[in-house]
Amino acid sequence: MLEAVEIETGRNPTGTVLWLHGLGADGHDFAPIVPQLVESHERPLRFVFPHAPVRPVTINNGMAMRAWYDILGFGRGIPHDEVGIRASDIEVGALIVRENQRGIPTNRIVLGGFSQGGAISLFSGPRYPEKLAGIMGLSCYLLLEDLLPAERARANYSTPLFLAHGNQDPVVDFRRGLEAKQLLEAGGYPVEWHAYTMPHSVCPQEITDIATWLRKVL
Repeated sequence: MLEAVEIETGRNPTGTVLWLHGLGADGHDFAPIVPQLVESHERPLRFVFPHAPVRPVTINNGMAMRAWYDILGFGRGIPHDEVGIRASDIEVGALIVRENQRGIPTNRIVLGGFSQGGAISLFSGPRYPEKLAGIMGLSCYLLLEDLLPAERARANYSTPLFLAHGNQDPVVDFRRGLEAKQLLEAGGYPVEWHAYTMPHSVCPQEITDIATWLRKVL
């Protein structure tokens, strides 16, 4: 089981947000924004921010860092690290099961993340065999998208998706986020799409929009 930073916004949480960080970060990265997502008088939630395993990353000259999978390059036609992706998918499933064991049903769990973490969320969420409350992908893209039609689970066909991307992103091209939106919509998923004037980051309006969406799905 991956180690994680956990924050509960009140006693006896009624839902969980499982939030995956980006490349080279860790579970502490997004923990500070929790007070902006849930106000003190609202339903209590548990936020789980797991730490990705440490592994060599090809695009960073093989330097070892926290990563959900290896990245060989960003251009079209460069293969994805399927072994690493599927290993992280198994880790995500184990975290969901642990929440079930702690009394949170799967339909009260949101799976989301930023950049690499968002890409894993968009990979694992549609494939998970039990219905999730929601799936969130921030400044990210689809992994192994050609396999999605054959591998997606019927339980999450109608699960709400929140996708957001900065139109000045120099790391993950805005067009990759837009392609993810279009492909998921073509698959029948209910996508809520947001574009922001920002680079590869999160902005105040985005945090506000995430908070509003979480209130709807949880």
